[in-house]
Formats: sequence, structure tokens, C-alpha cells
Amino acid sequence: MDSIKVFSPGSVTNLSCGYDILGFCLDKVGDTITVTKTSEKGIKISSIDKYNLPTSIDKNVAGIAAQAMMKDINLDYGFDIKIKKGIKPGSGIGSSAASSAGVVFAINKLIDSPFSDLELIRFAMEGEKFVSGSYHADNVSPILLGGFTLVRSVKDLDIIKLPNPKGLIATIIRPEIEIKTSDSRKVVKLKVTIDKMVQQSANLAAFISSLYTEDYDLMSNSIVDEIIEPDRALLIPEFYNIKDISIESGAIACGISGSGPAIFALSKSNKIANDILNKMSSHFNSVNISYNGFVSIINSEGVKVID
Repeated sequence: MDSIKVFSPGSVTNLSCGYDILGFCLDKVGDTITVTKTSEKGIKISSIDKYNLPTSIDKNVAGIAAQAMMKDINLDYGFDIKIKKGIKPGSGIGSSAASSAGVVFAINKLIDSPFSDLELIRFAMEGEKFVSGSYHADNVSPILLGGFTLVRSVKDLDIIKLPNPKGLIATIIRPEIEIKTSDSRKVVKLKVTIDKMVQQSANLAAFISSLYTEDYDLMSNSIVDEIIEPDRALLIPEFYNIKDISIESGAIACGISGSGPAIFALSKSNKIANDILNKMSSHFNSVNISYNGFVSIINSEGVKVID
């Protein structure tokens, strides 16, 4: 096989109670990436269709992730990369991670899959470090593994795939502003009180339990952010109004997706999820804020090869 095309989906991370460690994979929204073997050694990004992103392999997350991968293999050929962006950078649903994870997944397939999923996550994390300033695996893990994931450790790279409850649906809405991950991280407090740490730990543990038991009341009570959301919410217009609308419309929970500005809500049916999206949209229309929104299943497969 000399060429491959993959679809690398978006992701929602943090989930209110799991800053930098929880995430789930979205469906349909993502990057389409074509990687082709070339006679010339090395990595080249020949095209990116939108958002004026750099094609230099030292300034693009996909190029950086691919280079990290190439350090571990000795090939007498190279790769050309073409990216069609389906996720706007700075949107809060894993734009950089989709490119990083998608490229290493595609290259691995072209060279007969010598690397494990964990090794691919580590390579993709190099791209994430470039764009955010620190190593984190909460976006690339669900993209490469599918479903819900928990990052126990970045240093030791211990990733746990969690259950994906049947019928759980995500509503995503994103006001048309950009929040860079590096900027969003600057508002996060470096110290918290022991009381908040204890409550956040309890919320995290309860959420994980709710995935195993499909206890949606427990899930609702546990998707609460005692630490990060109060500061990051200030960067997102109408966040608390949108959150109130979601809960009143039947959402299990609602919070900030990743660094924002995207907002996620979880529901038990497509009907509720679409109703929430309609009401969110109506509110943003009423205050003259441009937005994009969609409804998605939790994608249990993750990145995949397409025609």
C-alpha cells in the first residue's frame, strides 16, 4: 500500500471533573488526511485546505508528530501529507489533536503497524505539546482509542479505555470566537484548596463509576467542575445561560469542551440532544452571537481508514 486516507475525528475533553485526563471521541466532525509514500526521505506537508495553517513540518502539529515517529524507524522513503481540516483551530474540540493523531495513525498503517496505540499516543502528544506548551493526552487518546478514555499518567503513559454507555448523545455548540489552548491554560490557577481538591476527586471517581453502571443521575451529579470552569467560563460568552438552558431542556450535564469556546451537553436520546441544540441556537441568535453546533454519538471506533 502506497497511499492511505483516514478520517480523524474531534474530541471533547476535561468533562468538567477530569481536567487534562478525561475525554471522549466525537463522530462525523474531524479532519480527512491523505498520506502517500514518496521516493524522497522525510516528511512533507503539501497541502492544508483552510485556516491558513503552516505547512512547515516544524511549525505544524501533524509534521511535528510525524517527525517524532520517524525518529524511531529507519526507512528508505518518505511521506507526503495532505490535510482537509474539518475542525477550526481554537474551537475546543481537538483540532490539533485530530491532525496529530490522524497522521501518526495513517503512517503506522502504511508501514504495517509496528507501533502500538500507546506509542502512537506518545508521538501525537509531541504535536499537542507544540501547540499548548505542555504534554497532555486527553484529546489524542480518545481519537486513537475511541469512546471514553482516562489518562492516569502522562509520564508513564498509562491510558485506560472506559465503558461507552448505550444511547449517550453529545450536543456541541461553539460560539464563533477562537481561544488558544495556551491562552486558556494561563487562567488556570496553579494552587487549589484541599476542600476543592477533595470534591473534584469525588466527582471524578463518581463519573467513572457512572460509566460502568450507566447511572445517569450519578453522572449528572458528578460532571461538576470545582476548579477550572469558574475561570475559563469568563472567556466564553453566554456560557452560564447556555448551561442553564441545557439542563432545563433535559441534559444530563453541560460544561466547557477542552479549552473552549465549545460547550458540550450530554443527553440520553437524539430527541433531547437536538432539542437542546435548537434552544442553544435560539439563545445565541437572540444575543447576536454567531455559532456552529451539531449533535454526535460517542464514537467508539476513533480514527479510521476511509476510501
